[in-house]
Amino acid sequence: MSVISNMRSLLVTILLFFMLSLFFFGDLEGFFFHGDILEGEFKSIFVIFMGIFLEAIPFLLIGVIFSSIIHEYISEDYIKRWIPKHPVMAVITAILIAAITPVCECAIIPVVRRLIQKGVPLHAGMAILTAAPILNFVVFGSTFFAFQNDPAIYIGRMALCIAVSFTVALIIYVFFTGSSILRKHTNDFTAPAHHHHNYSRFNSMVNHSIDEFFLVGKYFILGGLLATAAQVYLNRGSLIEASSDPVIGTALMMGLAYLLSLCSEADAFVAAAFQHVVPQHSILAFLVFGPMLDLKNTLVMLASFKTKFVLFFILIVTVVVFLLCMLAGVFLKEGLV
Repeated sequence: MSVISNMRSLLVTILLFFMLSLFFFGDLEGFFFHGDILEGEFKSIFVIFMGIFLEAIPFLLIGVIFSSIIHEYISEDYIKRWIPKHPVMAVITAILIAAITPVCECAIIPVVRRLIQKGVPLHAGMAILTAAPILNFVVFGSTFFAFQNDPAIYIGRMALCIAVSFTVALIIYVFFTGSSILRKHTNDFTAPAHHHHNYSRFNSMVNHSIDEFFLVGKYFILGGLLATAAQVYLNRGSLIEASSDPVIGTALMMGLAYLLSLCSEADAFVAAAFQHVVPQHSILAFLVFGPMLDLKNTLVMLASFKTKFVLFFILIVTVVVFLLCMLAGVFLKEGLV
């Protein structure tokens, strides 16, 4: 690793420690805003970034802990018994697993990476990665409350999530079966402990969680900062004005979802603001695309998977979501309600 890479990793790690200290012990209002240390747009960037960070950090911790539990306690043979060999059945099983795994789009990435290392087929892993951030009771509940009078949205979001995850997973099966798509990390070469004492295994799991957290966390911070800048400087008025066309509106809502990088548990309330501005299928595109692919989880994916695969994943998810949402528009009532 070069000196520049080492310095960059050190600076981001220091920033992560600083953010964690604020999360547990800090007084943001007193520390930053006393005496107008931060003003104007910089103050907005900091406030929005801390909102993203504080909202996502518990889920990120959950994700790396699950990843370490899988690494330490679950064998390859055990996992392989649960995943059918037939690709279609494997994807269906993976989507069912995703439905009981309510974690955000960033937290699910280290979990899926570890599952693939343990022998889960890549297509099944990608089905979990795309479905888990949406297909759970927490996200369904928030979408229901945001769109109580529009069942096409809260039911359509779940249905489209299943359709997109299934389609993307099978496409990846066709193009990447047998391919090596994981980046090598130093902790990948640390074999799971096989001690007789549970304490030793638990200690190993904790150490692995810490390594994984700081590895993923530094990319999450960079992505969060970029997403924050997009939120502050984006001209939403011009976006709304340009989104009246069904096709352009759908593409713009997908782009907005990517840039804003909202948590899937809360994005429905943001989407509700567009309810009387864009067609239903454009809102569905926002609600389905964002949790599967956004600015911050793209950087986290680049830390876990090879660049060629990530670029393919971005392309295929974008195309499939757009086409299926446009198709959904055919079956939904068009126009502004």
